[in-house]
Amino acid sequence: MSKVDVLLGLQWGDEGKGKIVDVLTPGYDVIARFQGGPNAGHTLEFNGIKHVLHIIPSGNSKIGSTLKGIGPAYTDKIARSGLRVGDIMEFDFLEKYELLKVQHLQTAHTLKFDIAAFTIDGYTIDEYEKKWLESLETLKQFRLINSEYFINHCLDEGKKVLAEGAQGSMLDIDFGSYPFVTSSSTITAGVCTGLGVAPSRIGRVMGISKAYCTRVGAGPFPTELFDSTGTRLCEIGHEYGATTGRPRRCGWIDIPALRYACMLNGVTHLFVTKPDVMNDFDEVKMCMHYNINGEDTDEIPFEFNEVEIKPQLQSFPGWKQSLQGISEYSKLPKNLLNYLDAMEKATGVPVLAVSISPDRKDVLFKQ
Repeated sequence: MSKVDVLLGLQWGDEGKGKIVDVLTPGYDVIARFQGGPNAGHTLEFNGIKHVLHIIPSGNSKIGSTLKGIGPAYTDKIARSGLRVGDIMEFDFLEKYELLKVQHLQTAHTLKFDIAAFTIDGYTIDEYEKKWLESLETLKQFRLINSEYFINHCLDEGKKVLAEGAQGSMLDIDFGSYPFVTSSSTITAGVCTGLGVAPSRIGRVMGISKAYCTRVGAGPFPTELFDSTGTRLCEIGHEYGATTGRPRRCGWIDIPALRYACMLNGVTHLFVTKPDVMNDFDEVKMCMHYNINGEDTDEIPFEFNEVEIKPQLQSFPGWKQSLQGISEYSKLPKNLLNYLDAMEKATGVPVLAVSISPDRKDVLFKQ
């Protein structure tokens, strides 16, 4: 009997999940997203061509929302008034739709939101609604399934299944930096509730972390850099959101947060991405501990958003060379290997592979 392997982000999203899924895909029979929606964008690059995907497996503006309607959709779900994909096949679908539409229009009216002046991609609400309803005919052409039965049958048949997460662990609705989080469970537990598989059917948990940290939108970011180093990370790393296009906040890698994410997820293997962004740095740094009110701690505080956190940084010498053309993990520069070893030691999780360029061929597996 097979188990579900899991691949997810360990930071605030944008860790490079799409590329790693693309690399791992040939080894699996089924790739299944277990949470998220069009607010999650995956960028793949191969043969010199960049591809940005939404929905396909690899709001509220003040919390850094992507404005894709994910929050309201989850609100409808929890309120038990949401529409599900299967509903489009039911005879009373339009009746259910109209009822929910009236509820949302009443909410908009209460909030004094001017629906008449609102547009989506240049369309008025009425024009967009017409296009949306027409698009349902395309959805009806797909084979709709009860995914919980499908996934479990695949496992019973010995097929290999990879569960793919969106966003990152620090954006989890329950354990992330609330309220600056997404609306779903982004951690391994979300695989069970999102796909309908038992905890005992979880296999390897592969977590992805950049060699530094980024974050889009508001919320705590203890290692954020507001100087020229942060600007260099953003520019060299092309740190702009695949969904929003917004520049990402950049900083040194945050070990307490990374260790926390590994604990929550039960991470068994670590992928590290984008060390090549720091190829020309004289030194690179890790936040090994937090200092809060004069005391060092390794734990994420409950009041993460409200207390002043001083990152306690450890410096490492940079590798000062291009990684282009390196085809074996063991042949990476010694200083980079030392940096990766430090990540392993700090998290207690072995590095499985490192990605050294945007191209999918440049993922080096550790032997």
